Amino acid sequence: MARRYDCTDATDRRTGLREAASAVRRRELVVMPTDTVYGIGADAFSVEAVGELLEAKGRGRGMPSPVLVGSPNTLHGLVTDFSERAWELVDAFWPGALTIVAKHQPSLTWDLGETRGTVAVRMPLHPVALELLTEFGPMAVSSANLSGHPAPQDCDAAQEMLGESVSVYLDGGPTPDTAPSSIVDVTGEVPVLLRAGALSAEELRKVVPDLEVGS
Repeated sequence: MARRYDCTDATDRRTGLREAASAVRRRELVVMPTDTVYGIGADAFSVEAVGELLEAKGRGRGMPSPVLVGSPNTLHGLVTDFSERAWELVDAFWPGALTIVAKHQPSLTWDLGETRGTVAVRMPLHPVALELLTEFGPMAVSSANLSGHPAPQDCDAAQEMLGESVSVYLDGGPTPDTAPSSIVDVTGEVPVLLRAGALSAEELRKVVPDLEVGS
């Protein structure tokens, strides 16, 4: 049976974070609040858990799961060929609503879906998410909705869609923003905006003036 914890209550929050970390270690799924929308998360390095995450959402391998991290330093073990401009984006907008697509380290033994050697990675600006990521480590996290449905801004909507496929729900109240993260691809010589979300092209160009907008 799924367990739900009110993270606005200090005691419930501590218990919930402990139970969520334990669930992820058991390769189970959890739902957490982020600064954009609620996310469904799993151990990024467990093929079984990531497969269950995609199945819970009704999502195919052609739409691989992003990875959330608790610190920019985690990038050193996850990505390669990370340019100076990519680090400038991290310095300016992390933690926050910027997802960066980079080449992942070829030595990593994860399977997030059909990533073609890349990973979409973000550090969210939400205390509950950051505490869980700091406790556990990098997690595969996608929006906590069934494929084709709106991404949830509160725990009720997430639980209504995902039900018992999730072991632990961390309820942090409504998310502070309704817009998804912006996505920038840094795998080429010039950064490319793949999706404009909470951050506009104009805001991003204040840091990387040569940013291109993908078609």
